Amino acid sequence: MTIQETSLPGVLLITPRIFRDPRGSFQETFNLRAMVEAGLPAQWAQDNFSVSRKNVLRGIHYQTIHPQGKLVRVAFGAVLDVVVDLRRSSPTFGRHVAVELSGDNGHMLWIPEGFGHSFLTLSEEAGFAYKVTDYYSAAGERTILWNDPDLAIEWPVSAADVIVSEKDRQGLRLRDAEVFA
Repeated sequence: MTIQETSLPGVLLITPRIFRDPRGSFQETFNLRAMVEAGLPAQWAQDNFSVSRKNVLRGIHYQTIHPQGKLVRVAFGAVLDVVVDLRRSSPTFGRHVAVELSGDNGHMLWIPEGFGHSFLTLSEEAGFAYKVTDYYSAAGERTILWNDPDLAIEWPVSAADVIVSEKDRQGLRLRDAEVFA
């Protein structure tokens, strides 16, 4: 397993070794010892899994009450995963990093507390798995508008083709949102 820093300090790209042979493939998706050595948490509160069809965009989500660190990966299919720094005191506040995660490449992202998270499904269907460090808090749930022009995220889908929930359509611009200190 290799672990690399991204352009956002604390957000890590994790690439497991994938063993392929005529039968298929095998990869270790979680190893507590390796994760702790990389600075990730030793305890997790929940595992979540979603399935999304092509052009579904989820996010940009975060929680102000019970903020969550997330370890995310794609079990099958492909997504463009986007992480936004929402820490006002950070020199990278408002900047984002985008990484393609897929069942084929096995990449994972560690997203610490203080960051917003979003993804766009690139394949016909994608299975998205994530471990979180704290429980879901409806009272603390917040959403930044996925197409906020101040963020300048280059989504590879037209606004006419993107599929976004009503809740995500109601997201706030970063400049109006409650974020982290």
